[in-house]
Amino acid sequence: MIIPGIASKNNYFYPKMLKKSVFVLALLFPCFVISPRAGAIDPGTIHHRLSERVMVSMAGERSDLPAGEIMQTALSGYEKVVEGRKLNRPEVITIIDFSLPSDRERLWVIDLIHQKVLFNCLVAHGRNSGGTVAEHFSNSPGSYASSPGFYITGETYTGKNGLSLTLDGIEKGINDKARERAIVMHGADYVSSDFIRKNGRLGRSLGCPAVPEEFKEGIINAIKGGSCLFIYAPKAG
Repeated sequence: MIIPGIASKNNYFYPKMLKKSVFVLALLFPCFVISPRAGAIDPGTIHHRLSERVMVSMAGERSDLPAGEIMQTALSGYEKVVEGRKLNRPEVITIIDFSLPSDRERLWVIDLIHQKVLFNCLVAHGRNSGGTVAEHFSNSPGSYASSPGFYITGETYTGKNGLSLTLDGIEKGINDKARERAIVMHGADYVSSDFIRKNGRLGRSLGCPAVPEEFKEGIINAIKGGSCLFIYAPKAG
């Protein structure tokens, strides 16, 4: 189900969910000490402080980060996913910006505790989402299109594309059929600079966010098992 209260932006609806464990709060906010005299910490304040801390720490014209507006949208949605207690791995977030063309490095894996980029690389969109730019999106089986929105990473398995990572879409009508559609993260040889040089654009998947083969294992191992993944699109349609 779509969680009520998610902001709408450019006709794209963002979800509602999230909350951190005391352990992760201690890691993220070591300055907070829970004592008998201390009152309960407002989760809303903590989440707001997290967004502020990450945004301030990582602000600036850095080519290895998503645009500020995309970053803020991702963190706002992330906070709600945490409030819904859906994450086992709240310390990391993956952001994919499908408003950028496929020849740009438009995937970021960000360590929220240390505020650093772990990976920044190419990522493919679905063949029916568009050529160089993803313009069309679908939640329908057999559409071979990408689905935007918030996901939670699942378990790994070894399939025809080698090591792969299952994804659970958490936005009803937008990406909640990801499992049914077998939308997973995997490596692909068509996600490379060589492919772009030869073909003028990146290769396309059947709807999966495919990543370069050389980064596949590192990315999947960094985000597997219950972290937040966000795919941004200017609009859903």
